Amino acid sequence: MSNRLVASVAIATAIMSGLLLTGCASEAAPTHSPAPHPTVRSVSPTPTPTPSAPSAIGTSATATSAQVAVYGSPNGSVIENLANPQPSGAPLTFLVASSQGAWLQVDLAQRPNGSTGWIQADSVALHSLVYSLQASTEQNTLTLLKNGEPVKTYSAATGTGGTPTPHGSFYITELLEPTNGGYGPFAFGLSAFSDVLSSFGGGPGQIGLHGTDDAGSIGHAASHGCIRLANPDITELAGLLPLGTPITIS
Repeated sequence: MSNRLVASVAIATAIMSGLLLTGCASEAAPTHSPAPHPTVRSVSPTPTPTPSAPSAIGTSATATSAQVAVYGSPNGSVIENLANPQPSGAPLTFLVASSQGAWLQVDLAQRPNGSTGWIQADSVALHSLVYSLQASTEQNTLTLLKNGEPVKTYSAATGTGGTPTPHGSFYITELLEPTNGGYGPFAFGLSAFSDVLSSFGGGPGQIGLHGTDDAGSIGHAASHGCIRLANPDITELAGLLPLGTPITIS
């Protein structure tokens, strides 16, 4: 991961960035408090830039300025301004849903799940995506696909019946290297948020894809909503997947 910037941030920043993900403790386990200085590994997109419309797999859009305005419609009113980088230090990244002239419709990492907005195409750099993920909460698996073809399926832990992993289409927003226990060596933040928990451990109830110190939970419905992998598996994906990678949860 030599092309990835490593930065340390204070705990207040980590909380804002969603380090305290919804399902990072087992149903019966105590909630872990974050360490004073979690380490954040910010991912630089690796695919070749794409100046055209989204590809069949997907296209990510990485902010190129300190702020990106999000509009309700092309040439409409600004509904919010998003800072780049994110509070975690990761570059502000979107998944492109569609394009219209000089405008891009993008998925937004916020409540409600499935939120979209419009940004100006000249405010971002586009990157073609070849990898995608499919998670099954029924089978407790995560499948890696390349160009739409399955490459590998991992056993996973997902949410319990009371705190289910939300279903839908989402994307990877950031890559963290936690120093606090329970998350394993790496944690991807996703654009998904819990449908039942509005907050968790001081965070906003953001769903994550991460490792775990509880290897026995893998393959079961055991989390508060996050998707857990064995630590070697999350390490493999951390070295492979860029921000913006789409993930479908069903």
